[in-house]
Amino acid sequence: MKALINYGGLLLLAMGALACIDPEDQPSRVHDFRVLGVSTERPELMASTCERTPEALDALAAEVTYRALLVDPAGEGRPIQYTLWACADPDDNTCANEADRALLAEGTTGAGELTLAIHPGAARVGEDRLLLERVQEEDPYGGLGGIRMPLVLRAVAGDEEVYAQKLMVFWCPVVEGMKANEQPVLPGLRVDDVPWQDGELPELSGPGPFVVTSEDVTALEEAYVVPGLRLQAVNLKEAWEISWHTTLGEFSPQETGGADFGGQQGRHRTEWEPAEGAAAQEVTFWAVVRDGRGGSSWLVRRARWSP
Repeated sequence: MKALINYGGLLLLAMGALACIDPEDQPSRVHDFRVLGVSTERPELMASTCERTPEALDALAAEVTYRALLVDPAGEGRPIQYTLWACADPDDNTCANEADRALLAEGTTGAGELTLAIHPGAARVGEDRLLLERVQEEDPYGGLGGIRMPLVLRAVAGDEEVYAQKLMVFWCPVVEGMKANEQPVLPGLRVDDVPWQDGELPELSGPGPFVVTSEDVTALEEAYVVPGLRLQAVNLKEAWEISWHTTLGEFSPQETGGADFGGQQGRHRTEWEPAEGAAAQEVTFWAVVRDGRGGSSWLVRRARWSP
């Protein structure tokens, strides 16, 4: 089985997620090998000046912590081989063009959170050329919306293969008020309006549905500034989105939050319903948050459920 997940952005760094799944499947129901989320810390690297100075290049070449959430509920602890590339073309979802890609890391791991220390801004291709330069050449806006470098993870578990793309953003202060993005972090979850703490194993019983919500994130959503097409400052506000996943049953809705065209934000409220006819078991849940600008993180919770 081969799947592709894209964590990418357009001019204003809007995030998206796409997974290839069976027609009868649901994205929130995790039964096979998947990458549920990818994050970089920091979500953006910003130089203090747009001039090509040694200090600016050093800032863009800083170390970044790359994290990928690998889930393999039926794998029984099998090894997962991974390769992480940086490449020039955001449309090259598998970094297939060897001339325009740089190897950042490779190895073997297990299910869970893969954590790597990388320096994508220092990656070079061809005849010792900065990959950042090639990325900017591929950008139709010439880097106006930030230089967005694709980081592509290939992960293989048994006969299952997954590619996950994350756009690493490099900025300089084109207009006044710009600052680097901060990682979105969920303050907590609740189940049936009871706080759901990390490490707890609440007892849930019956057919449900069970209401799952996020603690209020309104105060955490950043106001930020980006350059417009005429190099004017454009003021925007984040509207976090959360995708919900589980090893049993499904969530409805499977994604919460975001904002409509009028700017009205959705609530982070969803309902989990166990699978009909399932036996009592421990269930794992994931809430993956994205801020719409390239930032992402997740929470993992578990519960004991019985019919």
